[in-house]
Amino acid sequence: MENYKVLEIKQSVFKNNDDRARELRERMKKEKTFLLNLMSSPGSGKTTTLVSTIAALKDEMRIGVLEADIDSDVDARTVSDAGARAVQLHTNGMCHLTAEMARQGLEGLETEDLDFVVIENIGNLICPAEFDTGAVKNAMILSVPEGDDKPLKYPIMFSKVDVVLINKIDAIDFFDFDMKAVKERIEKLNPGIRVIPISAKNGDGMDQWCDWIRSAASEWKKGEENG
Repeated sequence: MENYKVLEIKQSVFKNNDDRARELRERMKKEKTFLLNLMSSPGSGKTTTLVSTIAALKDEMRIGVLEADIDSDVDARTVSDAGARAVQLHTNGMCHLTAEMARQGLEGLETEDLDFVVIENIGNLICPAEFDTGAVKNAMILSVPEGDDKPLKYPIMFSKVDVVLINKIDAIDFFDFDMKAVKERIEKLNPGIRVIPISAKNGDGMDQWCDWIRSAASEWKKGEENG
């Protein structure tokens, strides 16, 4: 007879997190706040994309941003200056947000009067894909300099999201990046997913991205009202 116990820690952690995520979605439903989880590698242009998104939508939506970083408040100040309500959440070494971390951040953000809230998750393509934050939709950014092979290397991330932004297309001539190949690789992992090439720097594709946000938020709110 074995004199030790086997504890399935990962399964337990995920179950507890999923329970918290469901509770958070219920809260967002009551507040009628559309919550989006935005993920990417460091340097992909998340904050620049957010600033452009805020500029395009702030006159029609009340916007909040939960900035998650290991340290610093640079991004929170940047999106606040752009016109969104912002809270900086320090994870003290954690490489992803959990639903409970998101809940605490959203409490500080005071989301009751907001229409659209973005969680800017920690920059990496592994851990954030595994944890449900309680968001209604999940988006990710892949930048051209990262290469078109990322769907092959990080399949979980690309299979979990609802939309992929291909950022920095203004620099595509300087990199060996095959747009057709990357779209095919993403489609294989996530059939029917929306892929939107953008340049957050010069605005290319941002209209399509903002239209996706409007449509996703509208469909979700209609579904909640009818449900």
